[in-house]
Amino acid sequence: MRNFATFLNFGLNFLIKMFEKETYIRRRAQLKKLVGEGVVVLFGNNESPANYPANGYAPFRQDSSFLYYFGQHRDGLVGVIDIDNDEEWLFGDDIDVEDIVWMGYTPSVADLAAEVGVSKTAPMAQLKVLCDKANGRAIHFLPPYRFDTKIQIMDLLGIHPSLQKEKASLALIKAVVKMRATKEPQEIEAIEKACDVGYAMHTTAQLLIKPGVTERFIGGQVDGIARSLAQGVSFATIFSQHGEIMHGNPSDAPLEDGRLVLCDAGCELNDYCSDNTRTMPVNGKFTQRQLEIYSIVEACHDYVLEVAKPGVKYADVHFAVCRLMTDRLKELGLMKGDTEEAVRAGAHAMFLPHGLGHMMGMDVHDMEGLGQIYVGFDEETRPNLEQFGTNCLRMGRKLEPGFVVTDEPGIYFIPHLIDLWKKEGHCKEFLNFDLLETYKDFGGIRIEDDLLITEDGCRFMGSKRIPYHPQELEDFMRNN
Repeated sequence: MRNFATFLNFGLNFLIKMFEKETYIRRRAQLKKLVGEGVVVLFGNNESPANYPANGYAPFRQDSSFLYYFGQHRDGLVGVIDIDNDEEWLFGDDIDVEDIVWMGYTPSVADLAAEVGVSKTAPMAQLKVLCDKANGRAIHFLPPYRFDTKIQIMDLLGIHPSLQKEKASLALIKAVVKMRATKEPQEIEAIEKACDVGYAMHTTAQLLIKPGVTERFIGGQVDGIARSLAQGVSFATIFSQHGEIMHGNPSDAPLEDGRLVLCDAGCELNDYCSDNTRTMPVNGKFTQRQLEIYSIVEACHDYVLEVAKPGVKYADVHFAVCRLMTDRLKELGLMKGDTEEAVRAGAHAMFLPHGLGHMMGMDVHDMEGLGQIYVGFDEETRPNLEQFGTNCLRMGRKLEPGFVVTDEPGIYFIPHLIDLWKKEGHCKEFLNFDLLETYKDFGGIRIEDDLLITEDGCRFMGSKRIPYHPQELEDFMRNN
């Protein structure tokens, strides 16, 4: 492959590393000020068995918030910040010789703590002692998402797993969201590098696409690039000719001449993510009907660059895109009626049943586990949970410099949704169901890039843009 040398250079330059010690010291100090009082307990992750204890999922993935404040990737660690007594602890058990035989040497917990500026350490069994000595003070923890962590919280604090989400500390959640939402320059650099590996992943797919090659083969090659040049994929790769399925994983189906194939993939590098989507013609050439729909998604994608900037609500950007999409679909006869009324009624969700984008950073859906209502919204931008499509918005709050969000409009023709709305007569004054019937075999189109909000506007991230303008994409697939 002609790009192999370029891809190899990615692997040589992008070595996984922690930030400087002072980064973690500063972050913990700011967290203390934001939370104010009590004891903050940040749980690292344990190894997760795939099918028996000694066969874990690989590579190991540390909890993102633990990484943000304590920086270490080893399993079996818990970070504690005693705000009232101005103490910081790293709890964990040192490994023994038997572990070293199988897994190699790992620095002591004390050595790991020193690397991130933490002075106190103790075996994991002592964490219960510290929690018991809190003497009625608030113990702050984030909503857990792994069952072993839930059991540990129950053992430490006596809170049943079914109650832990509601008992999680709102003060800590808001503090973490405030800090992690605005990316530091070193974080932006890490995301840029992840986007460059994303370029390698997507262009690899574009070079391999042709009739007869299976979805699974190309999806596997995309994953291999992420594993070779980065820590791995940031989410399970979506590669499917059924682009109308939002999360269509690769199947054994061969690519068919005349169809579209959608690739939604990203990597994780230095603990930060990329997330891009491209939709390609299997034979390298769009049909006129495909081009008509594709050009609408392309226009919506590029329009975000004009309107997204600090102070603007991303919900407003979303609905501006929905109005543009509705106007263009009316030109094709797929929609009709007043654009504002159509969008207000949610008729556009027939084609775009998800939000324009989401926060991105250490998690591909950044901090979503903390509660999307706190991450993507504020009091002014609470989503309408009763309306189909609008209930799937993940990001609506006012944009600020340093935010990283995805820009991912799409148009999908979902046969079951078409049948249901037609049967119910839902939004019939805005939709041409007779014409929609002829698009049931179309699939779906999505174009996605990662957007950095700057002081006066926004820009896409990554040093190279993955081809997506129609002529550019066709030329790339034909000439490479």
